[in-house]
Amino acid sequence: MISVFKREIGSFFNGITGYIVIIVYLTINSLFMWVLPGEWNILDSGYAGLDTLFIISPWVFLFLVPAVTMRSFAEENRSGTLEVLYSRPLTERNILYGKYLAAIVLVLISLFPGVIYYFTVYILGEVPGNLDKGATLGALIGLFFLASVYASVGLFASSMSDNQVVAFLLAVVISITLFIGFDLFALLPGLKKLDEIVINLGINEHYRSMSRGVIDLKDIVYFIVVVTFFAEATRLVLVSRNWRKKG
Repeated sequence: MISVFKREIGSFFNGITGYIVIIVYLTINSLFMWVLPGEWNILDSGYAGLDTLFIISPWVFLFLVPAVTMRSFAEENRSGTLEVLYSRPLTERNILYGKYLAAIVLVLISLFPGVIYYFTVYILGEVPGNLDKGATLGALIGLFFLASVYASVGLFASSMSDNQVVAFLLAVVISITLFIGFDLFALLPGLKKLDEIVINLGINEHYRSMSRGVIDLKDIVYFIVVVTFFAEATRLVLVSRNWRKKG
């Protein structure tokens, strides 16, 4: 698994993928937080907080994470290099979780410069340091878990196709469904008695809970279960493809 992880990290930063992800993430958030006028602009709102970062980031990651993961298996299948990995003493889980860990590390690296935002807002407040540290930490943890789900979905989508564009679009559709699809579905007239249950099936409710600084075990378990579900679904796809090729 470690060898696959190192290989993936190397491919991210030996090329331009890793740098593009970090630059795009920081640029989009910076534009909304500091440049574009409106309620999300910290200087215009007059409120020293990081709410904008945690509102915009899930949508940015919704496209950036699938862009990172789309080539993970799709390109390997297209070029035939996945067989090279199978020729080594590696199981499907080794390959899968090596790639998954690399994607998560890239997400963490892109989040790390957000410390700059924190200290900037920390200093800009009318009373320096008057920032809800608990809510900020909870939101960062929630954002990490949310991106972790996107990564597992992205790997699943990549395993389903040999085409990177198809893998990207499939990952985006599934991720959007998980993020806001259940919230919209719960609005249907016939689901009034079940709306709370339906909403809790989606990511957004659990992310919002963490964004308020409430680190609840049920939210953590939810994210772990969803990540594991898509990771194991990906493994089954890999096993199935491998059997068909051997047959």
